[in-house]
Amino acid sequence: MSSIYPSIFNDVIGPVMRGPSSSHAAGGARIGELIRQAAGGGLRSVEVFFDPEGALAESHDGHGTDMGFALGILGRSLTEEGAENWQQLIADSGIDLKYTVRSYGAEHPGNYRIHAVSKTGKVIDADAVSTGGGMVELTRLNGYRVSVRGDYDEIVLLTFQDNTDSEIVSIVLSAVPDAEEISADRDDVKTCIDIKIGRPADQSEATLLCELFATNDVVTFSPFLPSRSHANIKVPFRTVSEMLEYNRDRDLKLWQLAVIYESAFAGWDRHLVWDEMEDLVDVMERSVRTGLDGTDYEDRILPRQSHLIELNKDRLVPGDVFNTAIRYITAIMETKSSMGVFVAAPTAGSAGCLAGTVLAVQDALGLPPEQAVKGLFAAGLIGVFFAGQATFSAEVGGCQAECGAGSAMAAAAVTEMMGGSAEECIDAASFALQGLTGLACDPVANRVEVPCLNKNIAGGMNALSSANVILAGYDKVIPLDEAIGAVMEIGRLLPLELRCTCGGLGKTQASEALRTKLDNKSDNLADQ
Repeated sequence: MSSIYPSIFNDVIGPVMRGPSSSHAAGGARIGELIRQAAGGGLRSVEVFFDPEGALAESHDGHGTDMGFALGILGRSLTEEGAENWQQLIADSGIDLKYTVRSYGAEHPGNYRIHAVSKTGKVIDADAVSTGGGMVELTRLNGYRVSVRGDYDEIVLLTFQDNTDSEIVSIVLSAVPDAEEISADRDDVKTCIDIKIGRPADQSEATLLCELFATNDVVTFSPFLPSRSHANIKVPFRTVSEMLEYNRDRDLKLWQLAVIYESAFAGWDRHLVWDEMEDLVDVMERSVRTGLDGTDYEDRILPRQSHLIELNKDRLVPGDVFNTAIRYITAIMETKSSMGVFVAAPTAGSAGCLAGTVLAVQDALGLPPEQAVKGLFAAGLIGVFFAGQATFSAEVGGCQAECGAGSAMAAAAVTEMMGGSAEECIDAASFALQGLTGLACDPVANRVEVPCLNKNIAGGMNALSSANVILAGYDKVIPLDEAIGAVMEIGRLLPLELRCTCGGLGKTQASEALRTKLDNKSDNLADQ
């Protein structure tokens, strides 16, 4: 494992993307990029296998896996214009790309098994996992265990004659003095070595290593995550209890603690950390405006609805903050569902909850722009604790790991924006999370729209009420660390059918009818 610490910008607030689901579209794109890099150039053919006992066999076509992976192997970005035309892009590339459901005993519900052949005849056999929120890990490469996550420059030497550990380390350090982590995997005859470097890799170093180990079988990887890992990461705290102890005599706000944490993780100046979050807020604001301006897309369930709150405000229960939050959450989800650009925070399926709620509080109360940035830093640190102790993957933990986590993050953000202490932000997050334990992920018609919109809105309302009750002095009862642990335990107990595989609401007659209708429409459009 290249880093045992989550990052606010790697794991929580991001990625900036298009597509229905971050686990599927962004995760697929990143896995595709790793395969493209492993091939060392153009690809001739790629076949991706999904295990029927996993989550992707049922949902890969409707949740954006196919699109994301295709763009990844092409070296294209999810945020570029025309990304939705991935099928034509693949056809134009000449790559023979297939998605196949086949049993192979996948160990993770987000597992990919990939067989690829480059234009030069190089064969890549790999296993990879989409771990949630767009984060991925390449776990096997041509039969050897590796751990490539996109956070390091790496050189992987495959199938060279065996050496002792001391010989390997000595030889590698002589050739690559800045190697930060060296790991090896062996079979009965040969060895694979994975070398992580704290700077851009030099091709001459790979060449020298090939000469030293008498092999030509080498793969190099470049990082794609915003915050790079490094060997000397020393974050000031890893859990809520450690953070509260760290802050005992400092009395810092939660947003300040978040900036300190991310600065320590990334090795960035704190001003750069602030600027990065400001840029993400700008993307969030644009996604709200895009949705409110009106969106349209053939392959979606819901029509434009975000304008209806303002249009019919005289009929609604009054409450500017709450109704603005509903508008903004809906607008972001409509941008997402129409292939617009947005920030997955912490995931695409829950993208509306946090961003919509934070921006609604800012706008409805007329708060200065920096309050939204501070709120999102507070939310990001809650997400770090969640990612470190649980998961953002609905395939593993159900929607409590997405909209539940998003609601907890939003509760902390709102509490921060209203002047709450760090401890009050933590308590609001716990209160919010406790209200959404056991939340199933049961997408209708194999699309990430319904009940995703419902759960994002509910998460936003839950966040606002949780912030209010904690600021009023309510008792949260369960500490956040323990609430997160309970969510992870509940996730393990949820049946696979309720973890993003179209069970529950996804198996209703209405859902099946919608899926048939949308799939037929997609087939007709593809034939045109």
